[in-house]
Amino acid sequence: MKVLIALIIAAAIGYLLGSLNFSIIVVQLVRGKDIRTMGSRNAGLTNTYRCCGPACAGLTLLGDVLKGVVAVALARVIAGWLKVGFLPDNDVHYIGYIAALFAIIGHIFPVYYGFKGGKGVLVGAASFLALDWRVFIALLAIFAVILALSKYVSLSSIMATAYGPLAVFMMSLIVNGSSFGRSFLYLLLSLPMAALIIWMHRTNIERLLNNTETKFSFSSKFAD
Repeated sequence: MKVLIALIIAAAIGYLLGSLNFSIIVVQLVRGKDIRTMGSRNAGLTNTYRCCGPACAGLTLLGDVLKGVVAVALARVIAGWLKVGFLPDNDVHYIGYIAALFAIIGHIFPVYYGFKGGKGVLVGAASFLALDWRVFIALLAIFAVILALSKYVSLSSIMATAYGPLAVFMMSLIVNGSSFGRSFLYLLLSLPMAALIIWMHRTNIERLLNNTETKFSFSSKFAD
């Protein structure tokens, strides 16, 4: 019963925090506009940068990183308090993946904004700062290398996301020395996160295949 309560609380925390889309909040406060009506109409970091510049993008980055970290941290604290972790060390690491998944769902389908949000890349990546910072560094490195080579943010996000579950498994099994079963559980819990983010990039995948996807540039002109 306690496990079910912890899972429900983790899902609720993740979803409600994830629904706080800082791209929408920042652009509305700074520009008085709805980012979902600008550029690609995606309420995410890349579109915010392209349409509103580095200041708005920086604030969006900070907010979306914090909500992912806080969601995972709060869920783990509550699960630890309820003592619903793996014995004998009361490991509540698994509950963080539930909070992270629902933070992504909240970001994509935010209850506060008519269920129209972003693609979940940033909040998903930020969650790993609390889940396992080494996985976060690995995914960030993959993203940066592919972006430098291809100049496609979408391709970089998709490739880093696809590698995520494998990185989770390897870090848990090899680096942390966890059992195969526990490491495999973390891999399974991370799969829906990766699948959802990749699915949200389906139109980007189509444009990449058609060679019509827009490349990223720091010299992009910002909307007035």
